[in-house]
Amino acid sequence: MSDFNAPLDVAAHLAAIVAFSDDVIVSKTLQGIITSWNPTAERIFGYRAAEAIGKHIRLIIPPDRWAEEDEVLARIGRGERVEHFETVRRAKDGRLLNMSLTVSPIKDRSGRIIGASKVARDITERKLAEQERERLLASEKHSRAQAEEASRLKDEFLALVSHELRTPLNAIMGWASLLRMRKLDEQTAHAIETIQRNAQTQAQLIADLLDVSRIVSGQMRLNIRPVEIATVLDAALEAVRPSASAKSIDLQTLIDPAAGPITADPDRLQQIFWNLLSNAIKFTPKGGQVQVRVKRADSHLEVIVSDTGKGIDRKLLPFVFDRFRQGDSSTTREHVGLGLGLAIVRHLVELHGGAVRASSEGEGKGAEFVVELPTSVLARLPEPDKRARIDPIVGEAIQGPMPSLAGLRILLVDDEPDAREVVAAILGAAGAEVASAASARAALEMVRELNPDVLVSDIGMPGEDGYELIRKVRALPPEGGGRVPAIALTAFARTQDRLKVISAGYQMHVPKPVEPVELATVVASLIRRL
Repeated sequence: MSDFNAPLDVAAHLAAIVAFSDDVIVSKTLQGIITSWNPTAERIFGYRAAEAIGKHIRLIIPPDRWAEEDEVLARIGRGERVEHFETVRRAKDGRLLNMSLTVSPIKDRSGRIIGASKVARDITERKLAEQERERLLASEKHSRAQAEEASRLKDEFLALVSHELRTPLNAIMGWASLLRMRKLDEQTAHAIETIQRNAQTQAQLIADLLDVSRIVSGQMRLNIRPVEIATVLDAALEAVRPSASAKSIDLQTLIDPAAGPITADPDRLQQIFWNLLSNAIKFTPKGGQVQVRVKRADSHLEVIVSDTGKGIDRKLLPFVFDRFRQGDSSTTREHVGLGLGLAIVRHLVELHGGAVRASSEGEGKGAEFVVELPTSVLARLPEPDKRARIDPIVGEAIQGPMPSLAGLRILLVDDEPDAREVVAAILGAAGAEVASAASARAALEMVRELNPDVLVSDIGMPGEDGYELIRKVRALPPEGGGRVPAIALTAFARTQDRLKVISAGYQMHVPKPVEPVELATVVASLIRRL
């Protein structure tokens, strides 16, 4: 039986600790001569104790670290302790090892410092892990920077594509709208209506692409205010009615009188309904029926769009709200499009805190889309204004008769001859006196000379753009035209473009292509003629 009270051999105990320690334990004189070398030191550095003891500690120190060791010995000689000092040592086979050292003074019985005891731990694996982590962090940072740059370039490219596509559409739609105001024979009227309808479809495709880009990048914002859902729905129905009439499709509406107002973005809400109605009309054959029902259901409103069209294949049904997903993408497909409309619907509904779902009994049995919008936040609507008016943020006109601009002097600035011609014709048809300039430099001189009532300017122009023009105009004295009300009529139609336009000094941002009544209404609203 062990005697727990037997005297302990302290030296033997310490020797056992040194021998079995997982750390390197080495002692040396103040001159750096090794006096002890434990088994872990043998394993780590590859030198047997007999090879190391009596040698200078520089045996395991790379030459470029010798000064570092001299400093450590000097500190030990002053009675200091060096803790967790990270450095590099060299093994017998030449490998460089990362080590963490703690060095303490060794004293004799009189307290005189006679050497140093060094405890070292191999931290090579930890250092390699840290280096790998730093490499991965640097790689991730680089990848993120590349992704951000790619996103920026994509946004710039989409803005440029939008601008280049919208600019010719502005002339096409503008002249088509002006021609439709005239008395025409039946064939010519039909031709112009066809041109206008297809140009509007093209404009919508461009808008859808930009909307998807904003949704994906998280830049889509809502302009929330009280809206009467029936009013918004009526506007969407009016927009699709010509397409429905062309196919002899019966449009039916059933609106619950108790539906009431909700808080929403009316423009985006109209976009939701327009997409669903357009989709229903597109896939419904001639003589079919599209029905819209609005009803209150507990804490939300339901807007149900159903049709008697071709229906949705059950295999496709779970994916109808995916971007670019189409039931038929072959070269022989019956219906055209990019497959973006329903994806945009889902995102816009969800931004409003709602949900949308689709159902169909199968091909040939029609389809039904149900939009649920929350009604928990209700607001009193202002008294309706029966006159044609615009939203001051987005410049979107509510349709009505062409307002009179008689007596107004308007300066129109655009580097595109076709754009100048059609916009001048629109404003002239409303009774305005229009002067045109093909550059920002010429426009600035004309502002000084004419002191116009309204400035209507393009943004993307060579040399000096519309931003530079408005900055220079606003720098003019008031009597020299510095306070002229200004409208940016531009094919740059993104949210950030609108904000930049307003920040630069324009009062309104109107995206191309623009309808004649809309443009005249915007001008009239700016000078309070409505």
